[in-house]
Amino acid sequence: MEVDNSLILKLFEAALGADYTTVRRIGGRLARDLAAGKEGDAAKSLEAMLRKRGVPLQASGYVEAIPRDAGSRLPLVEEAPWPTSPLFLNTDAGHVIEQFIEDANNIALLAANGISARLGILLYGPPGTGKSLLAGHLAARLGRPFYVVRLDSVISSRLGETSKNIRGMFDFIPTKDAVLFLDEMDAIAKLRDDRHELGELKRVVNTVLQGLDSLADEVIVIGATNHPHLLDPAIWRRFPYKAELLPPDSEVRAAMWKHFLYQGGEDGEASALLARLSENMTGADIENFAHAARRRAVLSRREPSLPHILLAITSSTNGVPKLPDNHALSADEKKSLAQLLDELELPRTEIAKRLGLSRQMIHRYLKGSDDA
Repeated sequence: MEVDNSLILKLFEAALGADYTTVRRIGGRLARDLAAGKEGDAAKSLEAMLRKRGVPLQASGYVEAIPRDAGSRLPLVEEAPWPTSPLFLNTDAGHVIEQFIEDANNIALLAANGISARLGILLYGPPGTGKSLLAGHLAARLGRPFYVVRLDSVISSRLGETSKNIRGMFDFIPTKDAVLFLDEMDAIAKLRDDRHELGELKRVVNTVLQGLDSLADEVIVIGATNHPHLLDPAIWRRFPYKAELLPPDSEVRAAMWKHFLYQGGEDGEASALLARLSENMTGADIENFAHAARRRAVLSRREPSLPHILLAITSSTNGVPKLPDNHALSADEKKSLAQLLDELELPRTEIAKRLGLSRQMIHRYLKGSDDA
């Protein structure tokens, strides 16, 4: 890899001047150049050094000045680790995300050809669809630090403090060469229902717009909201990319059940069956159900119980999930499950296999017999 001599000079100048923010920024750029030059191991080693949250920097007396709310002294910006949980996306959202990543990885090329390199993506959809997880994965795919701002915590009850907080947040980010994640963006719009006056609302919105406009092209901005209809149209226009995250479709639900419940094992038929029955569940719901079932399996030293999972899914109501347990199934519960699987047009031999019952018992349940 050819190294820009001016970059090396800037790196030494920053290090000798204890400007560790610039050291990290240049280090991140060098790591990306190493990765682009097919020197992946060196890039990963450098990124690992930059992720150590400055142990040697703290020893030298350096402490990074995180912007804080003047009243509560709570941080306005937090650096978050890249996620380790896998990401599952529906086809449409996945296509938008891949396009966004391709553009973000080629900012310099686009700018050199006179194409605006200012990038931002707005993620919207119901809770539990993976907006925060996706934002973290985008930072990881781009190899950049991940800074999270929850706008509901930036909002201050003190008149004028909200705009000051937002300015402090945006002033902190430009030197970071990072991904900035603005979570709960609808918190700004909720000022309408608070005791803030209309003029204060306009000042806050304008401050957000000015902050977004002030960022360098290298800063990647991701916004997220559960209530897109509440956002000011001018904020929408600051995000060239928009991705609607909906509850997972059947194919994604099957993949999630296979991963979280069977850990990528072979039971694709059971995963497909669970996908059919979990149509109204979010990705977060599926993960929680699968983990609950695996906890019970580990503690009882058994395989995950499909009948208990099916019963928990069918017993759940919207917003109030009933997690699977290990109680002994009653005759009525077995009969109910047999009828459910019959309605899904599963062969009776398959129903018997999945419920761990004999074909004769399944026949009796489906004939309406109450004899267990």
